[in-house]
Amino acid sequence: MTDRGYRPPRPLSPLREHLRDTFWFAPTMGFVCVFVLWLGATEVDDEIVSLFQREEAYDELAELISFSQDAKTIVTTISSAMMTFIGVVFSISLVAVQMASGQLTPRVVRIFVRSRISKLTLTVFLATFLFSLLVLSSYESETDPRRVVSVPLVQSLLILLLLGMSLLLFVIYVSATLRLMQVGPVVDRIARDSFRVLGRMPRGPQGADELGPETARVMHEGRAGVLRDVNTARLVRAARRQDVVLRLIPRIGDFVVPGTPVLAVHGGTVPPRNRLRHAVSVSVERTLHQDLAFGLRQLTDIALRGLSPAVNDPTTAVQCLDRSVQILAAVVRLPLGTVHHRDRAGRVRLVQDGPGWEDLVDLAFEEIRWCVAGSPQVMRRLVAGLDDLLLLAPEERKKPLIRHRALLVQTVERTVPVTADREFALLPDRQGIG
Repeated sequence: MTDRGYRPPRPLSPLREHLRDTFWFAPTMGFVCVFVLWLGATEVDDEIVSLFQREEAYDELAELISFSQDAKTIVTTISSAMMTFIGVVFSISLVAVQMASGQLTPRVVRIFVRSRISKLTLTVFLATFLFSLLVLSSYESETDPRRVVSVPLVQSLLILLLLGMSLLLFVIYVSATLRLMQVGPVVDRIARDSFRVLGRMPRGPQGADELGPETARVMHEGRAGVLRDVNTARLVRAARRQDVVLRLIPRIGDFVVPGTPVLAVHGGTVPPRNRLRHAVSVSVERTLHQDLAFGLRQLTDIALRGLSPAVNDPTTAVQCLDRSVQILAAVVRLPLGTVHHRDRAGRVRLVQDGPGWEDLVDLAFEEIRWCVAGSPQVMRRLVAGLDDLLLLAPEERKKPLIRHRALLVQTVERTVPVTADREFALLPDRQGIG
């Protein structure tokens, strides 16, 4: 992965990420758009009828009325069947997601929730149903071309277009849902999300100015939960206006409870409460918005489930190790640990503690190493991954890799009594057993 430089967070980045974790926002916006589209189509239909009546083209208008009456049967069928179709499709999908969460990890459910194709499909399905109801309300009992007020011609064409989009999205959605049940696409999605987090990480030297003595602390108020993300831009602005340095005490992903400190103030007084409002977001679970370690956490969870005696799927663990090594190889030379956010003048205004290199290595390998006894496939892949990282790592970052390799050798020597089997298990192989 090439270093493309630090990409500052967007002003609405936290709000955007929170909305992506919901399933109601996209359908709600779809309802608004459908209603606006219906109003516009109604105006066009009324104008078409008025135009034909002004031109006294009653025969042509009668043909349009006949066409719209024929289309009414199709619209009625769509309206009555669409909601049933929505229920069946998403019931099957929820069963598939439940199977995937049981086979891999419950954390994969967030992939379904954040999936754009899932939200787009639901939005178009519901939009088609709502639009069909609105179109049915536009039909008149009057069929005399001289007295008719509105003929839902454009509306009928639009509902047919929405129906076609629904069928196309249904095929795409089923394909995407089936991929969610496969290990490869899931771990690939986790890795890609982790690289997006890397794209938002500060680059370059992270040297800090002297913080000075701690003068105050800000306590957490509100519900207990996981620290999911921090609005760094808001905190930097608040610290600059108060001419202080703020230090985030918990890490992203830590569980915080009311009354515990979340921010330490250095060099002055606490910024006003309104400037700190909504700067720290707490939720019921972690996300990958700012949490690089969460990607490795998910991969490790999937690997551990694959290595459990109940599942006994070492190939899944090997696929997870592939992606863990890929992520670690991408960060092996990047600055990690404490991050210093600066204002426009270049002064440090926010200090944020993050996972260091050793933390990430332990997260990726420690628990898996404890469970590899009896699985030479995973042992060989783990040895190959550590050897690859030792080739890439600078000298100061080789220590945790050497430690894990030595502990793996000790584990094999302790659990594998036959010398030939030990030699086989410790032979590096990127496919496990190719």
